[in-house]
Amino acid sequence: MTQTEFLNIVMPFKDKVFRLAKRLLVSTEEAEDATQEVLIKLWNNQSKIQEYKNVEAFSMTMTKNFCLDKLKSKQAQNLKIVHSNYQDNNVSLQKEVELKDSLDWVRKIMEELPEQQKMVIQLRDIEQYELDEICDMLDMNNTAVRVALSRARKTIREKLTNTHSYGIK
Repeated sequence: MTQTEFLNIVMPFKDKVFRLAKRLLVSTEEAEDATQEVLIKLWNNQSKIQEYKNVEAFSMTMTKNFCLDKLKSKQAQNLKIVHSNYQDNNVSLQKEVELKDSLDWVRKIMEELPEQQKMVIQLRDIEQYELDEICDMLDMNNTAVRVALSRARKTIREKLTNTHSYGIK
């Protein structure tokens, strides 16, 4: 496989690899390092790449595993989940502040979700993967993925609604 062929396969989803790594790790730098490691592993194993039906799903699984290993290591004790890839330049300052506040709340709520729910909601709602792809990436059955996604969305919705109503019901 030539370098151009490899890049044509890998480049379309490298940003998704980065966003997943950033969701799981503390900083842009950590996510960049993780992305680079995954791309190096793909490059070193490019002879095997063509054996996989879905290289993108395989890379996302590699990214998830690499990041979780990093989080388990002692050097990762200070890492936390961060997410901020939303930007809309066509809104008023007040709307922009409200949106940023809401996104901050969603991020905080997502940090409190169980790990499995965090992964499922990241892959489905942020990265836009299909349920079957998520099942393959996380080695879960379809029902378990749908249940985890439903519970994560419900928790986020309830806590966000509670936050915006200032705890008044």
